[in-house]
Amino acid sequence: MSIKNILLVEDNPDDRELMRLAFSQGTIPHNLIIFSSGLEALSYLLGQSNSNESSPSPTDRDLTSMPALIILDLNLPQINGIEVLRRIRSYPQTRLLPVVIISSSNEPQDLIDSYINGCNSYLQKPIHFTQLQNFVREISTYWLTVNQLPPVFGVLNE
Repeated sequence: MSIKNILLVEDNPDDRELMRLAFSQGTIPHNLIIFSSGLEALSYLLGQSNSNESSPSPTDRDLTSMPALIILDLNLPQINGIEVLRRIRSYPQTRLLPVVIISSSNEPQDLIDSYINGCNSYLQKPIHFTQLQNFVREISTYWLTVNQLPPVFGVLNE
């Protein structure tokens, strides 16, 4: 099985660290790429330079290799998760990528807006770390091993 990329877009530093820790304890090989804003994530996905980033320029990466999964928070700085999702769905190279929305919101409109704009799944953020570990195990198993992805842009089904 090849190692697949997971793109996590989360602005809360504590949530980012807990997700990183939960993923590091998992058994499914992966490469977790983390961004704290929707603009950074879009720059990475589309290979556009973002001068506000402290990380290496996204233009240095292989644009034929896309993440097998995007985990996207709704409440992000600069542009919210719904707008990030709209933009992901508007470009041919990112249109088919699986996007799982994670949010602490239980507002029906957030759920509706997420699905209208093309999310593949909407999940509430787990409250306790044990729940987060189960969450990570389940989404990793499903999206990285069970789910069949279309053969696009370097996301391989092996």
